[in-house]
Amino acid sequence: MSKKDTSSDIASAPLEAGSLDDSKLNVTKLEDSTIVDWDDNEPANPHSWPQQKGWTHVILVSILALVTNMAPTMCAPGIKGLVHDFGISSHTVSTLAITLYVLGIAIGPMFMSPLSEVYGRLPVYHAANVIFIAFMVGSALSKNIGQFMVFRFISGCAGGTPMALGGGTIADVMSPDKRGLAMALFSLGPLAGPVLGPVIGGFVAADKDWRWTFWLLAILGGTVEVAFLIFIRETHPKVLLERKAARLRASTGNPHLQSKLTRPMVPSQVLIQVLIRPLMLLLRSPILLVISLYVALVFGLMYLLFTTFTDVFEVQYGFSTSTSGLVYLGLGAALVASMFLFGALNDRVQAARMKADGVQRPRPEYRLILMIWFSPLVGVGLFMYGWTAYYKLHWIVPIIGTMFIGFGAFFVIMPAQLYLVELFGSEAAASALGANNLLSTFLPLAGPSMYQALNYGWGNTLLGFLALGFFPAPVLFYKYGEWLRARTAVKL
Repeated sequence: MSKKDTSSDIASAPLEAGSLDDSKLNVTKLEDSTIVDWDDNEPANPHSWPQQKGWTHVILVSILALVTNMAPTMCAPGIKGLVHDFGISSHTVSTLAITLYVLGIAIGPMFMSPLSEVYGRLPVYHAANVIFIAFMVGSALSKNIGQFMVFRFISGCAGGTPMALGGGTIADVMSPDKRGLAMALFSLGPLAGPVLGPVIGGFVAADKDWRWTFWLLAILGGTVEVAFLIFIRETHPKVLLERKAARLRASTGNPHLQSKLTRPMVPSQVLIQVLIRPLMLLLRSPILLVISLYVALVFGLMYLLFTTFTDVFEVQYGFSTSTSGLVYLGLGAALVASMFLFGALNDRVQAARMKADGVQRPRPEYRLILMIWFSPLVGVGLFMYGWTAYYKLHWIVPIIGTMFIGFGAFFVIMPAQLYLVELFGSEAAASALGANNLLSTFLPLAGPSMYQALNYGWGNTLLGFLALGFFPAPVLFYKYGEWLRARTAVKL
């Protein structure tokens, strides 16, 4: 009988429905209970799945995250048509038409994540996909701005689900040594989605109208949902081990069989605990709080940047509705290049640091090295974008500035995700996500007033210094993180 029992194996050991093999039962006597766990190389364990099956889950969840993250900005190039059709005169209201979706992304996972703890990830994915599709159709058919905003918010609540559950799915199906590449691919969703959305939306709005951007999102969401129905299986370890234990209780008549991960709580208690846990993590861990605020600021700055593109490139540079979406490609190119550079450097830097420190296992703080190297580019890019737009230099120059912003943003967000997941698990990623999206919702609302008072030059200079103000955080955590973790340990 295998005695293997590590947290990483347990956290990544789901069982597909109907795949139970009694001969592979691994039980350990513990007083009057019998604990059900996995054997080594058990086929039902996703770590034992063929690589193709594991990567299929990663790719489809990443595509879903990409689609739902295109939704906040895909309508941006057609915002003039929306404003005209609904008779909107307030710039703040038109900005809310975009950012309310992001607010939904922040709030929705607060309810979706606890549900996944009780019922599993798969039914929550399906329910969220159906809600997303339905309310995208509702947005396309909206008769007034009130309807539109309600539908946008609800679709955002559903659209946040892949970001809340995706990291856990990746941990379920990928071993730690393969998780870096999988997380890099998954991270393109929240980073590249808001960039790719306006590129597509610009051509759709110019050829059709703004309503067709939402029809397209509904079609894309429906296509992904069909793929989920065909290929995606339940992966949540607690839920699946409990199902396994339940089947064994029924087949053996032994009422004492229970999952290794069983909690002696009713579903309502589980929901309350999982709902509160991310907030408690944020409040009790200074590392999680500061890193989450840093990542949230970077996300917020990117969304604030998006709200300026129409004025800068259509008004100042005379771009058409269709071509204005192309200005987002500077950010997109930077994000794709960043992903490849991250993949090339991450393991090498970590191995070199381990050799220099004479250790056999990498410290979590090694994840921060690339953040230290590249994060200042966010501030540099903001300075460049702001002043070149203010002085109306050739349009390619502010676009190059956005490339610096995108490059630096990736190397803030990606290392931060890996660092927090290694320290605290997927709960930390969910906590950081909530902070990210709350700031991404409200920071753009301050943009019009700030730029009116300070202009693009000084306004972006202020934001650039704000971004640079967080630079000492990864430096200090890299140097003192282990010491700080020992003194502020958080029990999950």
